[in-house]
Amino acid sequence: MEHVHLAVEEDDLYSGYNDYNPTFDSEELENDVGFQQAVRTSHGRRPPMTAKFPGTPIGPRSLASSFGARLHMASSMGRPMTGAVQDGSARPMTAVKAAGYTTSLSRGSAFDPLGQSRGPAPALEAKNEDTPEEKIKILEKKVNDLIEESCMAQSMGALQVALEKAKEAGRKERALVRQREQSGSADHINLDLTYSVLLNLANQYTNNEMYPEALNSYQIIVKNKMFSNAGRLKVNMANIYFKQKNYPKAIKFYRMALDQITNAHKEMRIKIMQNIGVVFICMGQYTDAITSFEHIMSESPNIKTGFNLILCYYAIGDRERMKKAFQKLISVPLGIDDEDKYIPSNEDTSSNMVIEAIKNDKLHQMERDLKTLAEKYIMTAAKLIAPAIETLFATGFDWCVDMVKSSQYVELANDLEINKAITYLRQKDFNQAVETLKAFEKKDSRVKSAAATNLSFLYFLEKDYDQADRYADLAMNADRYNPAALINKGNTVFVKQDYEKAAEFYKEALRNDSSCTEGLYNLGLTYQRLNRLEEALDCFLKLHAILRNSSQVMYQLASLYELLENPEQAIEWLMQVISVTPTDAQALAKLGELHDGEGDKSQAFQYYYESFRYFPSNIHVIEWLGAYYIETQFCEKAIQYFERATLIQPTQVKWQLMVASCYRRSGNSQKALETYKEIHRKFPENVECLRFLVRLCTDMQLKEAQDYATKLKKVEKMKEIREQRIKSGREGSARSRREGRESSAGSADSGRSSSSTKGERLSAKMRSLPGSNEPYEASSPKELDASYVDPLGPQMDRPKTGVKKRVEDDDFADEELGDDLLPE
Repeated sequence: MEHVHLAVEEDDLYSGYNDYNPTFDSEELENDVGFQQAVRTSHGRRPPMTAKFPGTPIGPRSLASSFGARLHMASSMGRPMTGAVQDGSARPMTAVKAAGYTTSLSRGSAFDPLGQSRGPAPALEAKNEDTPEEKIKILEKKVNDLIEESCMAQSMGALQVALEKAKEAGRKERALVRQREQSGSADHINLDLTYSVLLNLANQYTNNEMYPEALNSYQIIVKNKMFSNAGRLKVNMANIYFKQKNYPKAIKFYRMALDQITNAHKEMRIKIMQNIGVVFICMGQYTDAITSFEHIMSESPNIKTGFNLILCYYAIGDRERMKKAFQKLISVPLGIDDEDKYIPSNEDTSSNMVIEAIKNDKLHQMERDLKTLAEKYIMTAAKLIAPAIETLFATGFDWCVDMVKSSQYVELANDLEINKAITYLRQKDFNQAVETLKAFEKKDSRVKSAAATNLSFLYFLEKDYDQADRYADLAMNADRYNPAALINKGNTVFVKQDYEKAAEFYKEALRNDSSCTEGLYNLGLTYQRLNRLEEALDCFLKLHAILRNSSQVMYQLASLYELLENPEQAIEWLMQVISVTPTDAQALAKLGELHDGEGDKSQAFQYYYESFRYFPSNIHVIEWLGAYYIETQFCEKAIQYFERATLIQPTQVKWQLMVASCYRRSGNSQKALETYKEIHRKFPENVECLRFLVRLCTDMQLKEAQDYATKLKKVEKMKEIREQRIKSGREGSARSRREGRESSAGSADSGRSSSSTKGERLSAKMRSLPGSNEPYEASSPKELDASYVDPLGPQMDRPKTGVKKRVEDDDFADEELGDDLLPE
């Protein structure tokens, strides 16, 4: 212990280390006289002083140790400046060799502590890619890159490219295996890479519906014992057999996969059993499917399995088990948070920011989608079993409503009640439907608005526009942002021909719901009624961008272009209508009409003929085809069209006259004579028929010519008398109107005179009217050889291809057929 010396308490072992030495201040080097002198002179190039002992610095500073007396340690503040002369002698070098200094520097050598005078470092030695190991590594990287490219192509929908990349990866992987075998490293084959290549190839074959090739690839994996857990891929093979509708083999492979999956993977086993149940449903083996689904509902219940179980019970007609399955379905836990969690509180600002951030994130969206799917399954199941579980469907609906009210889906009860009303409507029990919907008038605003919207829709269909308007107002008051209510209100205003106001309601519906296609459609029709054709065209073009394959929208666009005198665009849009609905007879007829207007008779004939083939009862089409054959001198072919027109309009004499005229033009005078006689028998006072009978009998030198000539004179005389009566009746009425204006209102004599005049006018009118047994007669005395023109002209009927009810000349309204009206 005598050699141990304790430090004096007042001495600090670590003193001086925190002191700042201005020697190391590089910013003041320009003002450091000693440093500048060392730079300009040879002081900085002098060899360092060698220490007495190598590796130890020279100077008065020394360290104390535990085995000797602690010597005085000079402060760093007393250290001389670098390169300066102190006491007439050169300052010794104080650095060590590790910092880049050396003791062997010769006099005059440059100061280069970093060794920069030696030049740049030599370049790295390049890898030799010719070695077998480097080639194998490069090839492995290429295979991995090809697998990634294949997966990326599949995710972008380029299935053919993904398959080609997968095939190329397979070829390179086989080349890699051969290269390893040649290099003698077959024991180091990358089995994971081989597995990835084969699995990706099988998946791409499946995506491209090349099922035999996919099954071969899966078989290679499954049969290879070196791949662990490869038996699970039998699920994929079973899925392929299911797509091929080879259900027994699908069941077999599902069960084989189920045997190779342990109970530790419970979720995977549940999914396979669910697939087995679905296959049994497809095979019609509902009992086996029920066994699978019941096991799943007892182990890990879920919404889809519960719904499938209800379907199986419904298929076998088991009422009690349907009820139990429905109760299980509505009690399945969804495992999602309550919506109240996303309502911000007023106190905590930080929590409000968190809620605002997660309110619309992907997790919350997934929860909403799951809840929506559950509600859809429950609603569908209730609508399915309600008529089956009880003798009356209303009783079944009431039971389902009671069950739903006692579950976590309370808000679905009102929707079920509305569906009950819709079911009444489908059964054409309108009174019960109305009564059911009226019960919602005292409910909350959302349900009240939906019920009132449906009531307005029903009354509108019944043409009770006052009630429709009343319930549309009620629906709007309950929920002003309900687009269906606004559309129904606009429809009731449209019926009253207040098109400006109707347009405002349709615009408001679009402001509340920009995707409301019914509102945009009706707005376009309203603009068309207001003769604002450009705005109507804009509406229908926007609607076409939303409903790309709507034949109704395209037909309206064609109609607008026709009104804008652009037949080329009209024809183009009608061609798109035909591409969507090739059997639309009205669109085909319109195409024929447009081509006829352009002077292209052959194209017009083609479209008119196609229209007649699909709908052979259009008088306008029949008339055009008959006239076309007469114009092209094929009168025999025109006969069949006019005979069909006779069947459609048997009281119109002109079609029968056209048939007789075709016989006469084709040279078949005998058949023409028989036809005219038949017409005369049905219409004995038809002047044109008698004239042709006289002409034909005269040409054929028949004795009946005189009789028909006598009848013709008699009929013409009766016609003149009738025309005189009509003329005198008109003159009497005009005279009485003049006398009525000239007479005094208070004169009794004038009143009696007016009565007498009115009586004379009425009797004149009665005398001028033809008798009840008088047949139709043509007003034109000319020969009926050419085509007759319908006095109404060609009608712009809407196409019969759509589903929606549109605002037209006869059908003014377009009701909302969404969730608030008639659900799917």
